[in-house]
Amino acid sequence: MSSFPELNEFSQDVQQFAIYKRTIQGSSEKTVNEYMLDLRTFFRYLLAIENKIEIDSDEFYQIDVTSIDAEYLSKVKTEQIYEFLFYTSDTRKNMWSAKARKLSAIKGIYKYFTVKRNYFEENPAINIESPKPKKTLPKFLTLDESLLLLQAVLDDPESNTKERDYCILTLFLNCGMRLSELVGINLNDIDRELRSLRVLGKGNKERVIYLNEACRTVLHDYLEIRLSPKYENVQTKALFLSRLNKRISVKTVQWMVYKYLDLAGLEAKHFSVHKLRHTAATLMYQSGNVDVRVLKDILGHEQLNTTQIYTHVSNENMRNAMEQNPLAKIKKDD
Repeated sequence: MSSFPELNEFSQDVQQFAIYKRTIQGSSEKTVNEYMLDLRTFFRYLLAIENKIEIDSDEFYQIDVTSIDAEYLSKVKTEQIYEFLFYTSDTRKNMWSAKARKLSAIKGIYKYFTVKRNYFEENPAINIESPKPKKTLPKFLTLDESLLLLQAVLDDPESNTKERDYCILTLFLNCGMRLSELVGINLNDIDRELRSLRVLGKGNKERVIYLNEACRTVLHDYLEIRLSPKYENVQTKALFLSRLNKRISVKTVQWMVYKYLDLAGLEAKHFSVHKLRHTAATLMYQSGNVDVRVLKDILGHEQLNTTQIYTHVSNENMRNAMEQNPLAKIKKDD
């Protein structure tokens, strides 16, 4: 039901918006697909209300949206967009992030039609505020848990990819790179002296990640295998290979991380690959006396306020430490 739609499922007007996002704005294919998925849901909602189709029925997911063009959208009122957002919460049980993404897609197409193409003047979405996120501190592994995770790789008697997996986990825990960034690393992205490597982050923005001693050591050990005669006929320049000697996939890395979280006895804490990025950031900030602006650049964040959540983690730990003082519960007698 949530598979990405094909462009031919939309009117020519809407298809042009997708092409604009991809070619002019330079959005990734994944981002454009997600926008179109959200717009298809919005269009189906409008047509379902108009044609008295139950919004929680199987019929809803069969609604043809090719009739939704610029002229149709010019007649949509702000109240209808609010009602759609309520539907995403009440019926679809979307969290704030999913609602915010849907609103972003709606705002995007209306801005395109009103500002970029001048198809009509009134933008019903322009003053709708994005849903506010629930403020939660990021989950992360402690230093001891990180060491347990790495040791689980070394203790695995059945692994044929021990050096690769240990290297991947070390880079995650030390560099805070994204999953997509890691699988995209090529051999020529690594400095010859193993002092740094280049990654391609969000928005196709390249940045340099400097490597500490632990990263240099594991990369050296893994490269001895990756550059051995065994792999001299491998076509891909990818740093990390799958068992089929192709670039390792996102799903393979996810499976590997979950496997070793399980072997380390950490599966009950529901950690994920992205939590390893949080772990690197948190450990750097708490233990390394790292300025938050430097941390922003290391993580490849666009805005400083995205990085500042790690300062909140530190504050939370300080509050917890205060509560652990054995004198914390002692009160003066009334």
